Amino acid sequence: MVWSGKCWQWAVMAMLGGCLLAGTARADKVPDTLQQRIAACTSCHGKHGQGGGDGFNPRLAGKPALYLYHQLLNFRDGRRHYPMMRHMVTGLPEAYLREIADYFAAQEPVWPQPEPSSLPQAVLQKGRNLVMHGDPARNVPACAACHGKRLTGLEPAIPPLVGLPAAYVTNQLGAWRGGTRHAMAPDCMAKVASRLTPQQITAVAAWLSSQPVPEDTRPAPVGSMRLPLKCGGMTP
Repeated sequence: MVWSGKCWQWAVMAMLGGCLLAGTARADKVPDTLQQRIAACTSCHGKHGQGGGDGFNPRLAGKPALYLYHQLLNFRDGRRHYPMMRHMVTGLPEAYLREIADYFAAQEPVWPQPEPSSLPQAVLQKGRNLVMHGDPARNVPACAACHGKRLTGLEPAIPPLVGLPAAYVTNQLGAWRGGTRHAMAPDCMAKVASRLTPQQITAVAAWLSSQPVPEDTRPAPVGSMRLPLKCGGMTP
């Protein structure tokens, strides 16, 4: 999860109201309920985790629960860097984070319309080739080889790529490439992103964001694909 600047005020208000801190607040003032615990999340990611409007508060609904859980751990343990998210989850136990992840994974996704791109068709075609076939010369596997042929993710812990704004995809690939975002070792996305050029990242992000969501949006079932890379956090 990523917090945009405009959400800071809402997040502070949520914290003051006991969001994500209900366990330490007095029971007669703040109810210790799941809805109370996720209030800080929904203030930026939407009531049902459908995502914020600026593209940098991504959709949580329907993503694999293990993926969401690992992102909360990554923020908590310093592998992903965003001060507000780190502050929100610091000190929270694994069971608490799993409950939040399970909640959003069970929500019905609200998928956005494709995002039109003003880039030349040749650039978009380059992005498509990278997503579907990779770049053997740079030892870059196809995105679809891990995220599924429909790009809707893979259970238990690989997220979908469809429905993400170009700016968000560019930002996250850039963070991996620049070493400011990490995952549990072995960090396969850091390896892939480090081999991509800035131009390739732009092309991939533009093509992905311009694609319609497929009719079947379910993540591919666990064990249905042979992954080209060994990634950390693929098991509970």
